Amino acid sequence: MSGTTSQSPDTASLEALLTLPQDAGAQGLAARYAPIIRFDQQEPFMPLAAGYTIFRDDADSPSFPRRVELYPPDRAGAVLAIEYAIWWDWDIGHLYELEHIWVFVDGDGQVVRGEASWHGGYHSMALDGRLTLEDDHLVVYSEPGKHAFAPEPGWFLQRRPAREVAEQTRRLAGVGGVWVTPLFEAELTRLRTPYANTLVRTFLQRQVFEPARQSGQAFPITSQVLVPWPALADWIPRRVACRIDRLAATVPPEDLHFLRIAHRGASAHAPENTLAAFRRAAELGANAVELDVRVSADGVPVVIHDPVVSRLGASGAVSELSLDQLKTLDAGNGETIPTLEEAIGCCMEERLIPYIELEAGAAIQPVVEAIQRYELHHWAIVGSFRADWVAAVKFFDSTIATSILFDAPSVDPVKLAQAVGADYVHPCWESLVPEPHRLLTPEWIARVRQAGLGILLWHEERPTEIAQLRRLGVDGICSDAPELL
Repeated sequence: MSGTTSQSPDTASLEALLTLPQDAGAQGLAARYAPIIRFDQQEPFMPLAAGYTIFRDDADSPSFPRRVELYPPDRAGAVLAIEYAIWWDWDIGHLYELEHIWVFVDGDGQVVRGEASWHGGYHSMALDGRLTLEDDHLVVYSEPGKHAFAPEPGWFLQRRPAREVAEQTRRLAGVGGVWVTPLFEAELTRLRTPYANTLVRTFLQRQVFEPARQSGQAFPITSQVLVPWPALADWIPRRVACRIDRLAATVPPEDLHFLRIAHRGASAHAPENTLAAFRRAAELGANAVELDVRVSADGVPVVIHDPVVSRLGASGAVSELSLDQLKTLDAGNGETIPTLEEAIGCCMEERLIPYIELEAGAAIQPVVEAIQRYELHHWAIVGSFRADWVAAVKFFDSTIATSILFDAPSVDPVKLAQAVGADYVHPCWESLVPEPHRLLTPEWIARVRQAGLGILLWHEERPTEIAQLRRLGVDGICSDAPELL
């Protein structure tokens, strides 16, 4: 991240938001029907504010991709609806959280419908046709750490895989970095730098918790935290920038929770670039796996490093063999060469960031298309030693994070990255000198950071060298043995 975002702490403070003048009548109406949120007993994050919008006619929501309808044909009619856009600074996975609750009121002043957000969509808060109400206040339950809403606590476990529920508040804490949604894409994209993401991951890794599965904390949304939606919308980008600035000022480099990248998977323990190596990496605590992609003779992207298959006891170039032929080869211990689709599927299942290294120009478009198809724009990283290939990825999709790899210490990392639009620089200096960390001088790191670039490092298996690299404050280190990281 280049310096700080220079946001005034006064305008970004919660007090500045909550003391803005507003219409007392509208605020009072919103407070009368404001929901009560029940949280897990161990939940570390409570809402800070709620922006309200009052609907007396059907209209599009100003803060959520839906149309608010008072009289839909299949649901109870209402004369007004109130939308509550509820703000947290933190979700356990990322910085910036906005969830929604809609309360529908009939002509007698009774709450007749309630709906709430759930991971990009929304659904009814009725259970067996009945809402849970305390007077005029709809009661909803918040998913531990993630804050999506349900009508009762068991709803979460029924709709989320048990492993995912267990990992999202622990191993996956902070993986989303600075969250960017279409609502604030213009303002927040510039704030989502590799360094900012690392700062967020560092903070949230300190907040990991084990849900109690008991909803012991009730949070009523009161008039004190209610503000008109336009005021909240105007405040949010400043608030996000302020949180990043504060982390940058308080987190020392040696405390950064860098990405633990398993080089070709946990290749010290399982055959490289295989699904077994990727799964083993997850078991050993990796956040990401580096994997190499080429293309078969019949145009299928496959995960293999070498241009030829001689190390697998066969002959021929990968680009001259069909997928069926490649699948007959033993990649080690009976493992086969994975397709890119299989590798991405494994990474998604294991919640690993795929760090995809392009080993052939023919792989560029298939890799971009796979990232788009699986919506991994804010998850995957694509890198290469070939500057033109990195530039091509950005040409096809500028939202994909890219990394430029290079061997020579004399290369200007900033000019190289800027020339191809890369987000990360990745020096590969593991074999140049006995202590390659000494090549990463404070001046080198400061210049890269000032340019807003992230720093990923070579694969390293020497514990003393890893200890030195940790102190430098980088964004990721690769290793054949990720447990050493």
